[in-house]
Amino acid sequence: MMTAILYYCVVYPLSLLPLWILYGLSDLVFLLFMSILPYRKKVVQINIENSFPDLSPRDQAVLVRGFYRHFSDLLIESIKNLSISREELVRRMKVLNPEVLQELEKKDKSVLFVSGHFNNWEWFITSQALLVPFDSYGIGMPLSNGFWDKKLTERRQRFGLKVVNAKNYKEMFQQEKAVSVLVLTDQAPADARKSYWMEFLQQPTPILFGVEQMANEFDLSVVHFTMKKIKRGQYSVEFQVLTEDPKSLSYGVLTEKHVKLLEESIIDQPCNWLWSHKRWKREIPTDLNALKAAQKSKFEAKYR
Repeated sequence: MMTAILYYCVVYPLSLLPLWILYGLSDLVFLLFMSILPYRKKVVQINIENSFPDLSPRDQAVLVRGFYRHFSDLLIESIKNLSISREELVRRMKVLNPEVLQELEKKDKSVLFVSGHFNNWEWFITSQALLVPFDSYGIGMPLSNGFWDKKLTERRQRFGLKVVNAKNYKEMFQQEKAVSVLVLTDQAPADARKSYWMEFLQQPTPILFGVEQMANEFDLSVVHFTMKKIKRGQYSVEFQVLTEDPKSLSYGVLTEKHVKLLEESIIDQPCNWLWSHKRWKREIPTDLNALKAAQKSKFEAKYR
């Protein structure tokens, strides 16, 4: 009940305000994060220190401050996302190379979009069906709060995207026509032993292997998208085809490709990744080399 009151009496009415007013609220949120409410500050500091060990403490502190500046805007833009119009959303999301997807559309082959929690991924989720020439799907897990899960899913789907529970992912690829499916791969995997381990931001990191697995299982084209923040409330989106024939790639190549591209994006705009996420909370398996060999053997037996 209280959640519904909060949504209808506070959050949604706020979303109706123009962004230039909401950014004033973002400035206040930023000051709170930097002083009174340092949200996950230790996590942010440790993640940045470990990812950029060559930076001086002063430069690392500048990144921390820049992250909270971006994160405050991101929270406000996520609120605006609840009611932003189709026209305004498209105007604020500039696709730099739409011809890449137009060429893929001609081949009538389903596409897997891959990226991470970088810049404003929520705006991409909501605008996906407006930006790409395919029926659009997103993979997600239900939120623990039923009301928020229903409302956020409803808002994300209002321009044509369909959100599918990760447990039912196969149904997306059983359509008669080509579809596009969005996957964000930089969250911490639930099981370190079922992950692909590689170096990411100078640290051994477990990576979700779902992109490579789905691409091989359903013969999907895989496209990485890079979002760049041009200025407050303005983003560019650039697509890069990683493969149209996943079975031609050796084990791990596809995963290495999309993770390295995300890493390059983070290095380019380091303040704009979700540093507050506990990305490196999984322990490195003691038998990592043996585990990697077993994973490779299992993958090749199934898909090669």
